[in-house]
This record gives sequence, structure tokens and C-alpha cells, in this order.
Amino acid sequence: MEKEINIAAPADAATFTPDEVIEINNLTIGFNNVPVLRDFSMQLFEKENLVVLGKSGSGKSVLIKCIVRLLHPDSGTINVLGENVNELNDRDLAELRKKIGFLFQSGALYDSMTIRENLEFPLMRIKKGLSKKEIDEKIIEALENVGLSDTLHKMPSELSGGMRKRASLARTIVVDPLIMLYDEPTTGLDPVTSDEISSLILEVQEKYNTSSIIITHDIECARATADRIIMLNKGEVYLEGTIGEFESSQDELIQSFFKIKNVNSHSKE
Repeated sequence: MEKEINIAAPADAATFTPDEVIEINNLTIGFNNVPVLRDFSMQLFEKENLVVLGKSGSGKSVLIKCIVRLLHPDSGTINVLGENVNELNDRDLAELRKKIGFLFQSGALYDSMTIRENLEFPLMRIKKGLSKKEIDEKIIEALENVGLSDTLHKMPSELSGGMRKRASLARTIVVDPLIMLYDEPTTGLDPVTSDEISSLILEVQEKYNTSSIIITHDIECARATADRIIMLNKGEVYLEGTIGEFESSQDELIQSFFKIKNVNSHSKE
């Protein structure tokens, strides 16, 4: 069942509202004179899950890298939590990034650290001043929230692919981010594990009140998690709406993207 959200009217940077977590206007970026995103605009609202769909090379991952300024756009503005990302100095950018959780496609756990040490590392760097007891409590809580309470002293190599993805999610949420950026969270996982990750994304949204951008080409993940969807095509917004609006669309490209990918998909009904 689709969740109801209160979408505020889009606002420009000068009238940024508390309901609006991210606002992007006219973002353009390319590489070697090949445009990747063209005049792209979007908003992310408080406690919303926004799914960004698109084929490989459509600019999905480039988008979230621009949001945390891992990449610099050629033009356009990016406002995150009321801050103009492109104008921040290094110190202020580092402070803003502490409020953003980034779940990489690969998981990016430190192989030489136990799962506990993987979670402790960002806590000690971002949440300075916590006592050892507080650190332990936050680590245990984060692992319990992703169903990995028994992996505290294990190494990443001892975990399955799905468990590593969940451990990566625990490491991200342990510092209480306000915004979550998921980069292809279900890629490479079997259907059952993909369902589990999608469910966890919803649980994180509910328990931590996060606002999230979910980059994916997995239609089932989109169905399960999206409050709203933006589909990219050739670096531009092709369609924006709810999952119902996408599935009922008579547009040929939308139909091909949804229907073809559904041939071998598992039902969640």
C-alpha cells in the first residue's frame, strides 16, 4: 500500500522550507564533453523515500556524488539542509557530510576490522565525546536493527553478501544521519535478500526518521520503498510520480522499463 506524504510546494533557495531537505536546480554535469545530467532539478522532502530510476549511464550515481560534492557540477545549485553545497568551505562541507549516510553499492566495509570495529570507527570520528558505554549501546542497537546482533566480533569475510550489505547499513545508521543515500542497495543480491534490504530501508525510514534517495534499477525495490519516483533518461527527468502512476503510464519507454523487468521478477503481492 502506498504511503501518504505531505509534499510541500517546491521552493527556491531563498525560500527554503524546513519540509524540504534537498533542493537541486538546473544541475548540469558532463565528462569529456559528454553530458551526463542536463538541467536537472528535484526536491527531497522530510521523511520521504525518493527512488531515482534509470538505465546504466543515465546519471543516477553521478547525482548522489554531486549531492555530497564528491563531484563538482558544471552548473546549477544544490541545497542540502539549507546549505549551498557548492559554496561550502572544507570544514563546513565535512560537518554537513556527518549528517548524510551513504550506503555504497559495494558496501565498503573495512576488511581488516571486525563488524564492531567497523561501526565504532565512524562513531568515534563523528560522535565525539561519547563514553565507551554509549558507543557500545549504539553499536548493539544498530546491529539489532538490521538483524545482525550476533556478528559483533566477526570479520566481513565471514558474512554472506546480504549480511555484509546489512552490516554496511548498520555502520551508516549508527551515527544517526538525517539523510540516507542508497546507491543500488539490492544489486547482486538474490530476490529474498533483496526483499530483506528493501524492508530494512523502510524500517530505517521509520525508526530514524530519515529522508532518503534510493538509486536503483530494481523495480521490486522501487515498489517496496518509494514514496515518489523520478525516472532519468539521457540525463533528464523523464517522468516523476508515484509507483501507481508509473505502472499505469501508457508511455512506451516507461512500459518497457517496468514490464520487461517484470518478466522474471518475484511477486510481492
